[in-house]
Amino acid sequence: MNTLNTRQQAQLAFIASNAELEVGHPDDCPLPLATLATTDGSEDYVSRVLSGGLTAHVYRIEAQGRSWTLKRARERCLVQNTDGQTSFLNEVQRRADLRELKRDPILGERLVGIVDTCYGSYRQGVLLSPWIEGDPIAVWDERQLTQLFEMLVALLLGGLFEWDLCPGNTLDDGHVRLFDFGYMYRFDPLRQFNSNGTEMPQFHAAERFETRQYFAHLLTLEQREEPLALAAFALEKRIALEAYGRLHMELDARGASSTVLDWLAGIIGEWKHAMRGDLEALYLKEAWRSHWLDLHDDLSGQTCTASTLARIGWLERTTRERHGDLQRLLPVEPQRQLIEELRRARQLAERWQIA
Repeated sequence: MNTLNTRQQAQLAFIASNAELEVGHPDDCPLPLATLATTDGSEDYVSRVLSGGLTAHVYRIEAQGRSWTLKRARERCLVQNTDGQTSFLNEVQRRADLRELKRDPILGERLVGIVDTCYGSYRQGVLLSPWIEGDPIAVWDERQLTQLFEMLVALLLGGLFEWDLCPGNTLDDGHVRLFDFGYMYRFDPLRQFNSNGTEMPQFHAAERFETRQYFAHLLTLEQREEPLALAAFALEKRIALEAYGRLHMELDARGASSTVLDWLAGIIGEWKHAMRGDLEALYLKEAWRSHWLDLHDDLSGQTCTASTLARIGWLERTTRERHGDLQRLLPVEPQRQLIEELRRARQLAERWQIA
């Protein structure tokens, strides 16, 4: 059994065990736990109902003179795969881990953007946090990218790998905030590439950000003017390169294996080479990877949106117009086969639209 399956089986076993998992204490809550656990959005203390939560209902509530974010687990998760079905449990587990990690004298100050948890209960289906008075990030600037990668490096060093850095999971209130951890998993950063061990080296923190969010942003810039997208890509790559350089040094100082250090050095080396030469080729390679992976993630969970269709459109155009360039950069299928596969993907994405 591989690392992924082992983790999933452990989560399913915990669910079947009827064991409870709590973060904090119910007495820390501004309202009785029974009240929070039965909130449906119609109550006077609910000031806002947020739509779009695939694993939980999300409310802004007002109590004890301040605002809070209340997440209540859905009875039936809308994501149709094992990780989706276990994501609320996983989030409560990670909230406990993050509480401890934020107390770390070295890493804690680098995690100020991680939301605090007032209380969490898996069996009650409740997560309560301070409300973040921030905005979704439409255009990433240097400050935001720097803050994000500083947090990601600290999380990696703390043994936590975040898979879902999608637009709905990041806010900016003067500091970039992360607040949803349903797809964050433990791993050993000294011996593993990510929470799937060493079995999937293509997945790393920068890739997750690019795949789940940044290349969708770059796609909108492409539609306006291609040089804008390439300039934004260069900015992100420069900041990611600096962060990965620091990560490599810290992992080396902590005694990371040569397997991990060589893997990370390979990523850094490829980026440095592209920054000195053909950045456009790296853009094409990583854009294809990101749009392809995100498409299949959406199809796996049967949770497709207009963004899914936009990504398919990019993949279709690139297959028709730049298949030869792709073949020089990546092991891709024959053009006719790709066109047919994308045709089927579009049919499924249209069928599984959730918003």
